[in-house]
Amino acid sequence: MGKLTELVRREWFLSLLVALYVALSIADPSLISNTPRFIDWGSLTFITALLLTSRAIELSGAFEWASLKALKFSGGSKRRLLALFVLIIAVSSAIIMNDTAMFVFVPIVAMTARAAGVSVAKATALSAIAANVGSSLTPIGNPQNVIIWQAYKLGFLEFVLSMVPFVALWLALLLPYVLIIKKKPYEARRELTMHVDKPLLAISAGLLVLNVLLAELHIQYAGLALTLTLVFLFGRRAFFGFDWALILTFALIFVDFRELSILLSELGLSFPGKGVGLMLLSAGISQVISNVPATVLLLPSEPEWLPLALGVNLGGNGIIVGSLANLIAVRIAGVSIKDFQKYSLPYFLLSTVATTAVLFLTSS
Repeated sequence: MGKLTELVRREWFLSLLVALYVALSIADPSLISNTPRFIDWGSLTFITALLLTSRAIELSGAFEWASLKALKFSGGSKRRLLALFVLIIAVSSAIIMNDTAMFVFVPIVAMTARAAGVSVAKATALSAIAANVGSSLTPIGNPQNVIIWQAYKLGFLEFVLSMVPFVALWLALLLPYVLIIKKKPYEARRELTMHVDKPLLAISAGLLVLNVLLAELHIQYAGLALTLTLVFLFGRRAFFGFDWALILTFALIFVDFRELSILLSELGLSFPGKGVGLMLLSAGISQVISNVPATVLLLPSEPEWLPLALGVNLGGNGIIVGSLANLIAVRIAGVSIKDFQKYSLPYFLLSTVATTAVLFLTSS
């Protein structure tokens, strides 16, 4: 009983999804037979391959090396240090997914913030925001983008070019958070070093590119097969240390919220299908049920993809449940939710207002 309690506590989000699945199955017994059909197997396959390659890149030490280089280039300036971390995390999250970026960077950010006398809560919140914003740029940066990219059969560059102006705006809105930090210097720990496993980095980076190309051709199953094989052969720590429960979590998200979407439709409820209304709705729902479930819930009504993508990516900030990356960051850094949201909520409101204004101006 004690082990079960510990498992539920550790996998609380998965446990909620299982409980929701049971409740929905009671309300609609046909859900059990519809379960395989409700799962977006193409997106789930691609997400699995991306998370595996991300784990391998993480274990190669490449991103720890980049972060420690930031310590050197900061020149002892707290402001410059935090700006470098924000930039590195944002760029990395566009490549390795925001959840993985939090596992990689938050321990380093928290340690460095304490050593430099910077607020750990602020550094952690900015790291999570940077991960959520940076990951918004590409269709492989986070799970909700993967789902949208696959569902609408968008080109990789088409997705990126559409998101560039908004991601640039969101990054610009992070600048005041960094600039208000005093220029007070700190002593960098020059003795820190980091070994990079170059063969593992080369293999995992190659797999990342290959998986994107195969997904563009809609043969992501071949990409997953190759990824599983090569990661098992050359990066067994990544293979055996992989969080397979996370894949079950995504599968249940597809099933639970697809079923909820059908039930809401049968009740006659409808959602805005485009523009500012859709963006605000998807951002708001993300604040309640997180952005990946919000994406799955809204997709069946076939809304315009760009306002949907903007809303669920914006909704990753704000209240901590908006994105799994936020929960990971707070847990690793050991900061309170209240302190985290002191920075994340104002940013969410500011970025939402700014994005709403841009959409109004561009649509008029």
